[in-house]
Amino acid sequence: MTAHSLAQRAYGQAAAPTRTARGTEYEVMAKITHRLIASAKQGRKGFNQLCHAIHDNRRLWTILATDVADKANPLPQELRARIFYLAEFTQEHSSKVLRREATVAPLVEINSAVMRGLRKEGGV
Repeated sequence: MTAHSLAQRAYGQAAAPTRTARGTEYEVMAKITHRLIASAKQGRKGFNQLCHAIHDNRRLWTILATDVADKANPLPQELRARIFYLAEFTQEHSSKVLRREATVAPLVEINSAVMRGLRKEGGV
């Protein structure tokens, strides 16, 4: 191999696309949502995986709520309030799912709606 081909090989692959914060949020939410759906489809057999997916979804929504509660957050106040409300709902509904009093469908719907918004707003 020549020095040129070695350099091209080493630096050519470093040109991976840069992910935006919005794209990262989308990807994390998509993975969690997929896990919620897959584990729910398994019924009782998938309950342990569902618990883990719900835990991760709650952590994500806690992070989102903390972020929008920050006065320095650049999002419009109305949108921040809606996201905070969705975080509260997600926490409460998750408890119902874990007690087997509700389905995971509303959590999936909320995440899917947010993902559509993230995609629409630019850059996923």
